[in-house]
Amino acid sequence: MDERLTTIGFDADDTLWHNERFFQLTQSHFADLLVDYAERDHLMDRLLAAEKRNIRHYGYGIKGFTLSMIETAIEVTRDKVPASVIRQLIEAGQDMLAHPIELLPYAREAVEAVTGTYKVVLITKGDLIDQERKLAQSGLGDLFDAVEIVSEKTPDIYRAVFTEHGDGPHSAMMVGNSMRSDVVAPILAGCWGVHVPHGLVWEVEQADTPEDNPRYRALTDLGELDGLVQAIR
Repeated sequence: MDERLTTIGFDADDTLWHNERFFQLTQSHFADLLVDYAERDHLMDRLLAAEKRNIRHYGYGIKGFTLSMIETAIEVTRDKVPASVIRQLIEAGQDMLAHPIELLPYAREAVEAVTGTYKVVLITKGDLIDQERKLAQSGLGDLFDAVEIVSEKTPDIYRAVFTEHGDGPHSAMMVGNSMRSDVVAPILAGCWGVHVPHGLVWEVEQADTPEDNPRYRALTDLGELDGLVQAIR
């Protein structure tokens, strides 16, 4: 089997641009709005439980997060949450959807370094409209040979994407900040899995590090990616 590296996939949120910090800021605002009804830690636990429960209904992204905040507010107040609080939660979600994109360090340089030599694919999950908006605002769209916005990142999804847009998973590398979705899942599919850590990681995306797997790599930041690609090509 020819396993030369020919295709490189990039995650988007918190790999190429900031994302999770806006969720955490909104969560803090959510807790402030409901401080008279429950302790902050209890609110965060209830919200996380709602998010996990609702992924299968709403998928990933800001819209599902906003609905989960509203659902949690209704639950913890036993249906007594003021309409003004619901309105503020909706506005908080709308603010997140309108927030300008801020690229992470070396994001453009990392993608540009491999464009042309390798087939480059953006693989992200979340709300279709919001992810398309962020990609357009990022200014990186023209650097990708293909864009896949998926409902979940599983080994089967990676096999399908890298077969359609490359030479199969064994010739592909996935780069991202989520250990579960961007590293473990692609490694299980047969890809290289490259972890670029981000200080803020949603609990749902955490997983054990596959330290002993020969296809696992870790970088300090995206500035190191070109050197890694050159080393394993």
